[in-house]
Amino acid sequence: MTDTAAEHVAARRADAVRNRAAILDAATECLARDPNVSIKDIARAAGVGRVTLYGHYESRAALIEAVVDRAIRHTDTDLGEVDLSGDVREAMTRLVSVTWDLTHRFGALVVAAQRALPAETFRTLHEGPSARVRQLLLKGREQGAFRSDAPVSWQVMAMQSLLHGAVDAVYNGELAAEQARELVTSTVLAVLEPPR
Repeated sequence: MTDTAAEHVAARRADAVRNRAAILDAATECLARDPNVSIKDIARAAGVGRVTLYGHYESRAALIEAVVDRAIRHTDTDLGEVDLSGDVREAMTRLVSVTWDLTHRFGALVVAAQRALPAETFRTLHEGPSARVRQLLLKGREQGAFRSDAPVSWQVMAMQSLLHGAVDAVYNGELAAEQARELVTSTVLAVLEPPR
């Protein structure tokens, strides 16, 4: 391969990488505002044509899965910075509060993912962040701070459902984001309270 041909191939690869990043960024932004946004609108926001978009992502569901995967990885990184030491109730408050902030930041993306992805895929994407919650729940159970009369998997699922329900409520204008944050945090702690 000549130097010119190699440069041409490298330039095409660089364009493809830029296009892919632009598509993911645009899809994240568009889906966070409107879970029903069209592929045409996402392509326009990314500055590419629909053919280019479909060249990278074979379907709307595949694009949403890629966006959600990236959002979950970002979320997992941010949650990894939450201080989970000290009192487990305070640690859970910090974890739920940051989780809410991240869930709200991605907004209607959660709604779009729930609609577009199979339940198993949606559940698999949550495994990383869920592991952190599980560990804190187990620690709280050992200390008697959290109830232990329900399966941990049920408690994790209840927390996820509450967060996603709160996103829906904010998206539908039923709650303000700050109000949702307070309600989610207080409700999680109430649900985890050991029976008296």
